[in-house]
Amino acid sequence: MGKKEAGKVSISDMRKLINKKAGGNVAYSLKEISPTQVSDWIPTGSRWLDSIISRGQLAGIPVGKITEIAGLESTGKSYMAAQVAANAQKMGIDVVYFDAESAIDPKFLESCGCDIDKLLYVQAESVEFVLETIEELLGANENRMLFIWDSIALTPSRTDIEGDFNPLSSMAVKPRILSKGLSKLIQPVANSQSTLLFLNQLKTNITSNIAETMTTPYFTPGGKALNYSYSVRIWLTGRKAKASFVLDNKGYRVGSEVKVKLEKSRFGTQGRICAFKILWGENIGIQDEESWLEAVKSSDNLISGGAWYTLKYKDGSTQKFQSSSWIEFLQEEKFRNRILELMDEEIILKFDSRSGDASTYYDEDEDIPTGNAADFAVEPESDPPIQLKA
Repeated sequence: MGKKEAGKVSISDMRKLINKKAGGNVAYSLKEISPTQVSDWIPTGSRWLDSIISRGQLAGIPVGKITEIAGLESTGKSYMAAQVAANAQKMGIDVVYFDAESAIDPKFLESCGCDIDKLLYVQAESVEFVLETIEELLGANENRMLFIWDSIALTPSRTDIEGDFNPLSSMAVKPRILSKGLSKLIQPVANSQSTLLFLNQLKTNITSNIAETMTTPYFTPGGKALNYSYSVRIWLTGRKAKASFVLDNKGYRVGSEVKVKLEKSRFGTQGRICAFKILWGENIGIQDEESWLEAVKSSDNLISGGAWYTLKYKDGSTQKFQSSSWIEFLQEEKFRNRILELMDEEIILKFDSRSGDASTYYDEDEDIPTGNAADFAVEPESDPPIQLKA
């Protein structure tokens, strides 16, 4: 018999052929729901941050993808992770918390809104153990899951555990393990609509090149493969100045300012910035609403005059207020709704349409510096510290 002549095969038939060969769904029509699309987002606890993650919409941590939150010490990595965990539980997502630092306090999680009865806490004894456990749970649980890994930097490999304290004896072992592990997990995570949230440390980039120091002051441990697998990289830094702290009515420090930068975003917003304060004293959480005033200051509908602000409504009416009474005014439905409208307009819509002032969206320090070392001196912050009311 002669060889069967090949004919024209439709895209639909090719998709069926490929899925049959793979023994499951791997070929999709991009006009329909597919693993490439992000259809759900987990709020971070900061509306400002949620507004800058994905272009043209209010977002958060992308479901079905891998996200990194990296920061300097005491910049709120675990606080943000706990807020994300609490919000994920409200969405019906199972939360698995891998802790390499043995530092998570159940009361802390509860104060952030987590239901600890429904949160699975696991000690991250090794990098291999965490990756293997995630792989097994993805295959065993049909429900969506959020895996939080706190933190990659302090999780040892099995070689580290079994070996000595000489860093040269296990050089680059962890990056190689993570490179192989993430290449295995990216597709199962997307197909199951689960989420990986990795916490990491920002390390100082030690170099003799002054320009590189200014433009790339930090790096994250774990190897380059991690950076390629992330859909979003959220970097947290802060100031050491007194003005960066939140003080109670007696002058005690109960919180601090966090500066946020999207180091990477596959959603069209790389380099965008925002800022908010985190409370870590008696009350724990992100000062979300307090940050909204700074977010909408660039709006033409909010006029500043001395200590007073004038808010313009769509009906032509106005309302005056002072920053000290900001939270009180937000309790009024009309005022609050107008502020949320301005946030969407200034942070989301104007960025999407490129009609806003671009300099307000990005970190101006990203520019490559020129000149000598003296040109790079930074003026000290002079803003007064925020004080909480009694």
